[in-house]
Amino acid sequence: MSQTSLQQAVDLVTKATEEDKAGNYEAALELYDRSVQYFIHTIKYEAQGEKQKETIRNKCSSYLNRAEQIKKFLKDGPAKRPVKDGGKDGGKDSGDDDDDKKKLQEKLQGAIVMVKPNVKWTDIAGLASAKESLQEAVILPIKFPQLFTGNRKPWRGILLYGPPGTGKSYIAKAVATEAGQSTFFSISSADLMSKWLGESEKLVKNLFQLARENKPSIIFIDEIDSMCGSRSDNESESARRIKTEFMVQMQGVGMDNDGILVLGATNIPWTLDAAIRRRFEKRIYIPLPDVHGRKEMFRIDVGKNKHTMSDVDFKTLADKTEGFSGYDINILIKDALMQPVRRVQTATHFKRIADNKLLPCSPGDTGAMEMGWLDVPSEQLAEPLLSMSDILRSLSSVKPTVNKDDLEKLEKFTSDFGQEG
Repeated sequence: MSQTSLQQAVDLVTKATEEDKAGNYEAALELYDRSVQYFIHTIKYEAQGEKQKETIRNKCSSYLNRAEQIKKFLKDGPAKRPVKDGGKDGGKDSGDDDDDKKKLQEKLQGAIVMVKPNVKWTDIAGLASAKESLQEAVILPIKFPQLFTGNRKPWRGILLYGPPGTGKSYIAKAVATEAGQSTFFSISSADLMSKWLGESEKLVKNLFQLARENKPSIIFIDEIDSMCGSRSDNESESARRIKTEFMVQMQGVGMDNDGILVLGATNIPWTLDAAIRRRFEKRIYIPLPDVHGRKEMFRIDVGKNKHTMSDVDFKTLADKTEGFSGYDINILIKDALMQPVRRVQTATHFKRIADNKLLPCSPGDTGAMEMGWLDVPSEQLAEPLLSMSDILRSLSSVKPTVNKDDLEKLEKFTSDFGQEG
């Protein structure tokens, strides 16, 4: 995992606590707010695994609570000192609608991507139709607003669906990068669900209000199926209300949604409520990569490391990985990159190469010296090159993760409601 955003967040929060202890509350508040934005970016784009994300979320929650206490102190004046971190502050009138709205919007501020991910369209292999549709919906209206007048309006809702690991969230990162001055909101359904009665629909309403206040805006909702599944007689009143509010905000009478694009992503589009599905005017299937897409993925992923592979090798690997998603190919490369490391661990002989570096070798090689990896000085070990044989060895154990039944359902949905990406 890249440590850039996480390290910045840790550095900022360390400074914030120092200023807080010193009584420099205005400086502390600014640093707390900035650190939370970097933590949120880490959750959205860098953190690996739900456990790590949950740890960062808990940290964010405590820093946000502390920031709220400092804000109240600065507002009330020096007559009242801020309570200690984790203390209770009962001075807020919970019945105040304006205060409630402000609290909800502050909770949603973390959805705004402050540090834009550096993902270009050229980083995405294949998916020409999906990229074209998103450029049509996002980039062209910003650059050439004169083209979109009268009845020619940009799309307001685009649904990206397909098997897991095909790059739906990655495409959203590219949109955030390429959208210029647009405000990008990256939300998961969990961000909009609350255990408190009535708060979920308020979060949805305030999300769209924030988007209107910061136009042009893009709202990306990942795993939208968990929030907008088909309505049924036995669903809870809370679930029904949040879907109703979402539909009203997306396409309700009197709602000014010019300059707002809602981008949804799901692996199981057939579970979406029909009325929600209709509000996504474009429904783009992000399929498993074809042979050309897989070849390009191997070229991009392998090219980030030192290797001995040729274009012919990439074509051979593409042919051998039918049914693999982009995520599966990424995992395959990660495993293959460990093969040279495993050779170092098991080597019984090393030989000198250029720059006086040591490389694992067979006992019969010219210049072979009997030694284990513990005998090799760290600065003298040569960086091993990734080879075709390394990837083929990993390919024997790494399998695709998308099953046939799900693919059939996705193809049926595409036939009924979607379009190919």
